Order: sequence, then structure tokens, then C-alpha cells
Amino acid sequence: MTASIDAHVRLDTHPTHPSAVQAHLTGTQTHVASSALEAADWSVAATGVLILARIDHEEPYWAADAAQKLIDEGITVEVTPRLQEAIYEEWTWANYPMPWLTRGEIREVSSEAQKIHDDIRNGRLLIHAHARDGDTTVAVGTYLHRGGKSVYLHGEDHLRQVAGTFDSPASALLAFEETHAGGMRPGPAPLTDTERAAIAARSVFDVTTSKPEPARPAPETVPVYLADAGDHDVLLDSFLDTHREFQKWRTWSDATTHAIHESQTLRIEHVHETTAHDTAWTVAAYETPVSDRMWHLTATSATPAPVLQALLIHLGDGDGWETAIDSPVDEKAVTAATQPLTEAGWKHTLTGHGIRWTSPDGEAGVQFDPLTAQHAHSATWTIWAGPNPDRPTWAITASPHIPSPLLADLSETLAHETGTRQTQSGREQRTCLATSMSATPAVTPNRPATRSR
Repeated sequence: MTASIDAHVRLDTHPTHPSAVQAHLTGTQTHVASSALEAADWSVAATGVLILARIDHEEPYWAADAAQKLIDEGITVEVTPRLQEAIYEEWTWANYPMPWLTRGEIREVSSEAQKIHDDIRNGRLLIHAHARDGDTTVAVGTYLHRGGKSVYLHGEDHLRQVAGTFDSPASALLAFEETHAGGMRPGPAPLTDTERAAIAARSVFDVTTSKPEPARPAPETVPVYLADAGDHDVLLDSFLDTHREFQKWRTWSDATTHAIHESQTLRIEHVHETTAHDTAWTVAAYETPVSDRMWHLTATSATPAPVLQALLIHLGDGDGWETAIDSPVDEKAVTAATQPLTEAGWKHTLTGHGIRWTSPDGEAGVQFDPLTAQHAHSATWTIWAGPNPDRPTWAITASPHIPSPLLADLSETLAHETGTRQTQSGREQRTCLATSMSATPAVTPNRPATRSR
């Protein structure tokens, strides 16, 4: 007999979503039940509350399945009468395009579509481009696991299927462009109404407590490399509002925003809500939409807003990201990139890692590593503030073929611009971005009822 676990799970219909299910957990061992439900793709919505919201509208069926598994583990489960009613209920899809399938077979098709949706939403399947094909959507993407298999997707919501596979992202994109050149768009397609409803269902229990903000002293003016990070989301939104040649795409989890130039040869990725030392920005330039990267740049989450703004302004000015990847990174290019630092009196030294320029106050630096300059995708340039590049407050890294004018603009900003920093109690405040079923069976014999979707 399975030992009893001190966790009680109450399953009920969702208060706003027509098919989603909510689970309320109580007891001293709720973590056991929560882990089991999360493994079955339930989402934590609040303390002690999980939500099952799917795009195939099969939540009552899978809630019943989860309930039985929890009971088998020794967890007490209560199913409310209205959810039990939904579990009993039989229904069919209106105008289903494959009417020859049985109800069980339809559920299998929907489950495969749900897996594709979850892989995209959780970042396991990266969508490169999409297009309209008649009255539905097609897309091409690559799995970041499964050996990197690339796939052609057809359909939306519960009808999305893998309609083809490819050996590489390049071959997949070329085939997709050949078929859908006229309507091809970068990144994933906009969310469907069903997908938006599922997202809303998972967030309806979010609780925010409003507390009065303590009085804060006026910010001080500091060199730009010592400025606060500011709001990177607002910075990106402002850039996109003024540069319509960039299209904005959000990932399915809303964790990342992509800004892709209309030529599809420059891509900006911003990951939201990362910690201060994690990479929050990645910029990559390509010779063609399907070629390898010419150069790339990354920036951590604590990078000061004025520094990022200088970067975005340069990228928005036009074709300043073009470079010749077959040309050597020579002394002329390095001198052009760092001339503003030299003119501003930054200290120029040779280190075991290459050439370093250090600000007069010793709080920031720029480093060029000639040993890695022969490798196209290595971190040859490092810009940082803090004790040293190994322990930075924030850092920007770039591959060797990043255009000299772009680096020169960043150098100019570091050498001459200022920003603001919030202080508290006489100390610097650094920005850190981080925070019983025994009476009612889970599954009982079906009772006739019908509904359609």
C-alpha cells in the first residue's frame, strides 16, 4: 500500500477559461504534488496554485489522468462536481478536417500538436520563419535538442503537425523560402486566440502587492560606464517604435523578444528578467538570411542603458553592420575602434591577454585579444566596468569581425558620455535583476453528454 503524503489537491474548473483546470494545494508536503503536476505540464500560477491550460481543450481529460496518478502516489485528491461534469462530458470538434478519426485518434493528433506548441513555448523548438498558406499558417524551425532536427510545420493550434524534416536549418530555410518567398516572415507567427487564452489562463492568479515606495535620494551624474542599467524593455520598445524597418517578435513564453531587420541579415535578441551578470542581449549580423554569422555581440543585463542606446542607435542608422569577414583584424582596424579612448587619456597597456585600455579612474576597460582574432566567432573584444574583465559589474563581448565604426561609437560613448546612478544611504546601489478523492474516483464511466468546439 502506498504511504500517505501530507498533501491535498483540489481540482476545479478555471474561473475564466472555458476548459482550463486549476489545482489548489495544501498540506506540509505540497512540493511533492507540485513537482508531479509540473512534470505533467501544469504551470505554477501563484503560491499553492497550478494551472493546466492547453491549446487542444483536453484539460479535463488530462486533469483526470493527473488525479489518478496523484492518488496512486498517496496524495489526497478532491475533484469538484463541476470539473467532474466536464470529465464526464463527451464532445466533438466542429468541422474537424479529419472526420474519419475516432475520438481517441483525434486526441492523439491534438496531443502531438500540444507537444509542438510546448516545445516552441519552452524554447526547445526555435522558429526561423513563418508564412500563410491558404487559411492556415506554416513555419520552419529547428529543435535545439533531438540532434538539431529541422522541421516544416503545417497548421495552427490543435491541428499543427510536422509535415517535413530537414538535415539542417539552412536546407530547411532554403526550401521554405522557395515555396513561400512572397509571404515569408522572420520568426514565429503571431499568437492565435487560443494561445493567447492559454497564456491568460496561466496568469490570472498572479498576485502583486502594492507597497509605498520608500523615498530615494536624487540620482547622481557619473561616467556612462558607472550608470544604472535602467529599463532595458523600455529601451528596446522605444527603438522599435522609431525604427519600423525592424520587426518585433516574442517567443511563446514571452521570455525573449527578437527584433529582426527587414533584410533578415541583422537580428537583435533581448532576454527579459535575467540576473545582472547573465547575457540579456545578443546582436548577430549575416551576409544573407541563411548564411553563417559574420559577427556577433553580447551584453549582460546590468549594462548601462546609455551604452545600449548608443549601440542601438548605430544599428538603426542603416547598413553599419556590414563587414568583410575575409579581411584580417589588423592594427589599423584596432586603432580606428579605440581612437576615442586614446584621445580621452585612457591608459594603454599590454597584458597577458592582449591589449587593454583602462579609464582614468580604473573603473572600466576595453580589451582586444589578438590570439582569438583568428577564430571568427570567439570573444575577441571585451568591454566592461568593475574590478577586471573576469569579475565585471557588466560586460559586452564581441567577435573579431565586428565593424570598427560600431566599436568606435561605443568607445566614444565610454570616453565622453555620462549617465545617472541611484544611491542609497551614502552607498552605491548596484542594479541586480533577478524572485478527498477517496470518495470520488478520478475517472468514472462516461455519461452521455455532448458539446462541440
